[in-house]
Amino acid sequence: MTRFDPFADFRMDGHSAIVTGGAQNIGEAIARTFAAAGAKVMIADLQGDKAEATAKAIAAETGQDVRGIGCDVTSEADIERCVGATVKAFGGLSTLVNNVGWGRAYDDCLDISAEEMVKSYQLNTVSAMRMTAVCRPHLLAAKNATITNSGSMVSVAPAFDFLPYSAAKAAMNHMMLGLAHNFAKQVRINTILIGTVITPGYADAGLDAAAQEKLMNPNNLTGRAGSPQDVANAFLWLASRAGGWVSGQTIQVHGGGARVRLKPE
Repeated sequence: MTRFDPFADFRMDGHSAIVTGGAQNIGEAIARTFAAAGAKVMIADLQGDKAEATAKAIAAETGQDVRGIGCDVTSEADIERCVGATVKAFGGLSTLVNNVGWGRAYDDCLDISAEEMVKSYQLNTVSAMRMTAVCRPHLLAAKNATITNSGSMVSVAPAFDFLPYSAAKAAMNHMMLGLAHNFAKQVRINTILIGTVITPGYADAGLDAAAQEKLMNPNNLTGRAGSPQDVANAFLWLASRAGGWVSGQTIQVHGGGARVRLKPE
């Protein structure tokens, strides 16, 4: 008699994945979790050397085929090269994680230039659309193919100081839903709206130590900020068979609540 394994559907044996922005932070946690679950993983990151180093470390830790490649997701040529290298290395592609995203704080939203707004949209929204388009023929040929996007809670909650980023992530939510309908019955597509996860990226975005300390104790139901692994676990659920009945959704992973961010006087 075969013993029932409740964790079997979370396995990703036989899957091959691209994780953009996977050299560090949340992307690294996603890549490690997928590899530990049995997937082959290509880490695509603007920092090519760091992508390769992270891939090497995860491969040693998990025993899986994990590779790294330099990729600027705003470059069509880089996207083509990344997807081609992945398919050549792994023999196919079943899983895409559009994790790349970045924004910075502004004191006055009306000082933001049109160029900055467009660049944010290109990085946070258009790049996911173009990566999806190039991956499409390979995903359609795979079983249990999925696309999961890293979204943000600022796409649905006020974020006066991160206006370009929050607007671009809001556009991603709508884009995901349209793509999910276009890929219906073929590829499952979802977006995870990520709450406060303290990483070095917050300092890069312009938040000082005091602001980061405040974010460590957010006003949510769990009373804590999230970790990259908290988010990676949700990605594993959606990309594996365990999430096989979930598509076209924005899943909120934010500790059970979102703090409304009011502009200080």
